[in-house]
Amino acid sequence: MSVHELRRKTGDSSEKITINLGVVDLGQIDLLVQEGFYSNRTDLIRTAIRNQLATHAEVVKDTVARKAFVLGLQDFSRSDLEALQVAGEVLQIQVLGLARIAEDVSPELARATIESVVVLGALHASAAVKAALADRIH
Repeated sequence: MSVHELRRKTGDSSEKITINLGVVDLGQIDLLVQEGFYSNRTDLIRTAIRNQLATHAEVVKDTVARKAFVLGLQDFSRSDLEALQVAGEVLQIQVLGLARIAEDVSPELARATIESVVVLGALHASAAVKAALADRIH
């Protein structure tokens, strides 16, 4: 299993979220964009989110350490899971960032080797593997 620290890069993948804002808040955002403080609405929202994350960075760091999360990217290949199966071991996946289960991992192998999945961020796996692990994803 490989673990990589995630850093923002040009062309880096991202997840889309949807938020609802009141018309007054939206108008104020548009005003700041119009006045040149931000290039667009998304720029302001990303900046605000990053500022809040920076404000709470110590809490995030402490919680990651306390709950034994992998921070960043963790990949699980078919060979990783097959080795665990041979050893009679199971995984408790805990990731803050992105967890990826390889496309060639069968639902049966995933169920045999993955006891639980907690991902704060995104889980990339085939639909069949996600369905097989549905009762183990928290």
